[in-house]
Amino acid sequence: MDPILCQKADQLPARPGVYLFKDGTGLPIYVGKAKSLKHRVRSYFQPAQPADEKRDRMLDVARDLEIILVDNEKEALALENNLIKQFKPRYNVLLRDDKTYPYIKLTLGERYPRVYVTRRIRKDGSRYYGPYFPARLAYHVVDFIHRRFLIPSCNVDLTRSHPRPCLQYYIKRCLGPCVNGLATPERYAEAVRDARLLLEGRESDLVRELHERMLKAAEAEQFEQAARYRDQLSTLDQLRERQKMAAATGDDFDIMGFHREGPQMAVNLFHLRGGRIVDRREFFWEDLDEPDLASVFSALVRQVYLDQPYLPSEIDVPTDFEDRRVLEEILSERRGRAVRIDGPESGRHRALMELAARNARHSFDRRFRVLKPQGREMIEALAEAIDLPTPPRRIEAFDVSHLQGTDIVASMVAWDKGRMDKSAYRRFIIKTVPQNDDFASMREVVTRRFRRCLAENGKMPDLILIDGGIGQLHAAADALARLEIINQPLASIAKREETLFVWGREDAPVTLDQHSPALHLVQQIRDEAHRFAVTFHHSRRRRRTLTTDLTNIPGIGERTAQRLLEHFGSVQRLMKLSREELIQVVTHSQADGILSYFVAQRPKDK
Repeated sequence: MDPILCQKADQLPARPGVYLFKDGTGLPIYVGKAKSLKHRVRSYFQPAQPADEKRDRMLDVARDLEIILVDNEKEALALENNLIKQFKPRYNVLLRDDKTYPYIKLTLGERYPRVYVTRRIRKDGSRYYGPYFPARLAYHVVDFIHRRFLIPSCNVDLTRSHPRPCLQYYIKRCLGPCVNGLATPERYAEAVRDARLLLEGRESDLVRELHERMLKAAEAEQFEQAARYRDQLSTLDQLRERQKMAAATGDDFDIMGFHREGPQMAVNLFHLRGGRIVDRREFFWEDLDEPDLASVFSALVRQVYLDQPYLPSEIDVPTDFEDRRVLEEILSERRGRAVRIDGPESGRHRALMELAARNARHSFDRRFRVLKPQGREMIEALAEAIDLPTPPRRIEAFDVSHLQGTDIVASMVAWDKGRMDKSAYRRFIIKTVPQNDDFASMREVVTRRFRRCLAENGKMPDLILIDGGIGQLHAAADALARLEIINQPLASIAKREETLFVWGREDAPVTLDQHSPALHLVQQIRDEAHRFAVTFHHSRRRRRTLTTDLTNIPGIGERTAQRLLEHFGSVQRLMKLSREELIQVVTHSQADGILSYFVAQRPKDK
């Protein structure tokens, strides 16, 4: 225990605030809050009954102590939550694998803004709306924007013109800004304005504007345009009625249940809206060493709800904790109405809490007992991780294999409807790359595969998966662009980090947890592509080596050597053949040369 820290603790004021223990590099290793910093921090340096191993380990690492004074306990609690999320100190209770809710991203910084569902917010000039709850609501809203306002969600390069639009234009879900003459800037700007009004919750303004446009179009005898505005108004009315019905069905509340074994724990959080369970979230800890559950659920409630725009009227937790009343006050102020945090003693929703606990046990087993994830679970997790609009049914994966730039080959494997489709596997001998260049090799194989797919009117996969990093991803994207294939979902997985890079969003890589069902699926497909490529490469290299041995025989060229190996299988078998057997494949003189060569290679008797 550092005596300098003890001295600092003695000198602290008896005022509310936040304290940060830091390691030798200056990074926070623990963040806490207190009504009285002096009394709270001094307690760390007094003997604990029972012994607190976590506290002792933290103090062994701590080299500095910093405080931030605030006016009251509520401010301290909010600041503590922000600092924990910012620094992720290793001795604080941190959420693991929280199911983040989606936002809708409108890329206002682009000439032709697009709309996406995303779970990552970045300072990129875009406007973000949400989070949406339940998660599927965000996809419904974006689908509405596609169908009614024709603003796309795509990764097409809109800074340049393309010769033809993608399928979304032909099925009337996009205005086609990727092709000159299909969408005027004025028409596109109008669609973006309508989408913004919808996303900002200004439905009344949107309805009024659409009604005015419909009347003007009808007066100008632009009846097709007027009908389009009429259909938008009808869909908006239906959407508003559904929202009114949902809001009138009753109070909203959340319920937590848990299962813990040693340092491992799973928590299930059920969201009930209007008396119905509309979503479920899972939280996991692998190295939990908190002495009691109260601190765990206190941290969980803070980290889940303090930054959440929508708050329920009641949150049921399986244990009471110290700052429950303070949290109720903060959440009530943010909601504008009362928020109650109830413990198990109230018994109001005991049956639902038991249901949450049973589901937490199932979540625990699936994560920590290494149960194989189900196929549906894997594809849904993958779609959520990389923001695919729907779970993929078919994935094609590519890998390149070589040894120091020799015998360069590539593989394509296909995963279709939950299984590897071996009948669709393809092998490629790289023809245009003379030396070790993984990027050029990947560009060639993707070009050859999908040029043929286009020529045969084949169906594109729901996702193309590249084994490699950003360089291989860009090479594959370049190949697709040259083939005029646009808006094709494309991602790569880096070998060491197990990080996914998604085309069009490479600057926001997706790191999947080692227990994630999505990672299991991606690894399964990537490993199969790698195995298939390596097997083909070894076969090619072995055949090339054997062919070289045969071409040492006078009168035997490379083609003849390959023909001999294909017919007889191996050099070892050739050594045992008679002249009559050899002349089935080669000439008489070549057969004599082969026999003489192998006779000369046999060891001489002493």
